[in-house]
Amino acid sequence: MPDPRRVIVAGASGLIGSALVDSLRADGVAVSTLVRRPAQGPDEIEWLTDDAPLDPGILAGADAVVGLNGASIGRFPWTASYRNTLLWSRITPTRTLARALSSLGSDAPAFVSASAVGYYGSAPGAVLTEDSPRGESFLADLCGEWESAALAAASHARVALLRTAPIVHEKGVLAPLLLLTKLGLSGPIGRGTQIWPWISLEDEVSAIRHVIDADIAGPVNLVGPTRAAANDLGFALAVRMNRPFVLRAPVWGIKLVLGREATEALLTSDADVVPTVLEQSGFVFRHTTVQDAVADAVPARS
Repeated sequence: MPDPRRVIVAGASGLIGSALVDSLRADGVAVSTLVRRPAQGPDEIEWLTDDAPLDPGILAGADAVVGLNGASIGRFPWTASYRNTLLWSRITPTRTLARALSSLGSDAPAFVSASAVGYYGSAPGAVLTEDSPRGESFLADLCGEWESAALAAASHARVALLRTAPIVHEKGVLAPLLLLTKLGLSGPIGRGTQIWPWISLEDEVSAIRHVIDADIAGPVNLVGPTRAAANDLGFALAVRMNRPFVLRAPVWGIKLVLGREATEALLTSDADVVPTVLEQSGFVFRHTTVQDAVADAVPARS
């Protein structure tokens, strides 16, 4: 399909959302954003500030609705209270959008809803495609509930589920690693050979637009095309910053600081996730290795 005429984005203030909005508008696509505060311009629409349902008419006539809401999984530790926040900051907006879209019937625009590669949990030795089963962890359960909320609109709208990998960006997966690397304190996390899915911000945005344009439905793995171990990412960052990569972080110490669930879901998880749907639908990656992505995200330092 040609570039959409109008896209509605929820979660536009985040790293991915703001980059997506900028990309769409740069190409002349009209973008309306759903904001959880009083609207400050004609392109903003207030929502979720009270118990009122979203007016379906707001979504009518759009080519796609993109839902990217969710509290950061990079905040630690994951206390019982924060796990509740992680869940409901995703479920509530997604259910609200799905209900509004369903009420539009056959005129509903496409619904492109965020999820994460955490859906698969840790699966050492397996190659994980969109057909692979859900894993067993808090994050896997969260992603499953998140996707189920979006799929409530599937009888009326095309629903795509964006199983996104950690973003290689200074505000993404690199955020906690930059300071340690700058101080010369970086090194293998646990054994360091665990496979970490990854994607650059540029490819994430391009992939979301590809999903919209190519009429893709169902789960889509938004991950880089070549596998990388935790050591590959950490070493690439250390080389880029001209710092050593020698100090191993023991798993017991990480769990002590971050908590068991966050450590196992994000740092010691081993998940070789592959972008089968993207590649089969003709998507071309700008950054094909994690080293390429790090080089683009972090200035070289002497």
